[in-house]
Amino acid sequence: MHVSRSPPHLPGEDPWHAYRTVAYSPSRFWVVPVALAVWEIVTRRLADTDFPPPTTIVARMHELWFSGPASRAFLTDDAVAGLLPSLGRMFGGWVLAAVLGVALGVLLGRSRTAAEYADPLIEFGRAVPPPLLLPLFLVLTRGGLAMQLATIAFGVVWPVLLNTIDGVGAVDRTYTDTATVFRLSRAQCLRMVVLPAAAPKIFAGLRLSLSLALILMVISELFGGTDGIGYQLLQAQRGFDGAGVWAAIALLGVLGYLVNSLFVLAERRLLGWHRQATS
Repeated sequence: MHVSRSPPHLPGEDPWHAYRTVAYSPSRFWVVPVALAVWEIVTRRLADTDFPPPTTIVARMHELWFSGPASRAFLTDDAVAGLLPSLGRMFGGWVLAAVLGVALGVLLGRSRTAAEYADPLIEFGRAVPPPLLLPLFLVLTRGGLAMQLATIAFGVVWPVLLNTIDGVGAVDRTYTDTATVFRLSRAQCLRMVVLPAAAPKIFAGLRLSLSLALILMVISELFGGTDGIGYQLLQAQRGFDGAGVWAAIALLGVLGYLVNSLFVLAERRLLGWHRQATS
């Protein structure tokens, strides 16, 4: 028996309105200051340099990255040398994987025979942990930016590829038959029928891959980077700078939250028509 996962709603009501109201209600954020207060009290009582209190971590973040001139958005030299290259690598690898994943996913999703032949290769590729291929990419690309982009792209392409195949393959036959009746070309059918119908699943894969891109960006910088957030984290660990290590971890968490929030906002705007149609 199929059980709907949609939130309960009254006739004529937006079914996702109640869910969004609860999930994103500001009243739920009281947990954050409470957790920070507990963290502050416990770590100050422990007085362990390896586990500094949040106020110390924030002060270190300000000192390292956000105490620069106002003309440069308060970014320090370390921020310009670390944050910007890291974000460039993350989005560069993500865009590369997105283009490749969507293109191959559309081709395989439209051909059941091709998908069956490619399935063993896809399952093998997605089962290989990307960090294990860092030495291989290092040899093939001789390190540097190419190695980091290859690591990120290889690790994040699979959610995009699999979701695109699933979304394109699940397009209702009625839609494609209607396109045939109206004598749309294959390119028109793909652009006007297939891609819009598969868009929700494609966006789901893109959102998941964005989180993976952040993780792999840090790993690639830890392994063979000369700058970036991961490299700065490694240098702080080698220098026994506990507050610096936690500052880098906190910064990565904030970046992940902001990037995900911006993507969700863009997704809602681009797929607003889909929510209205399904409601």
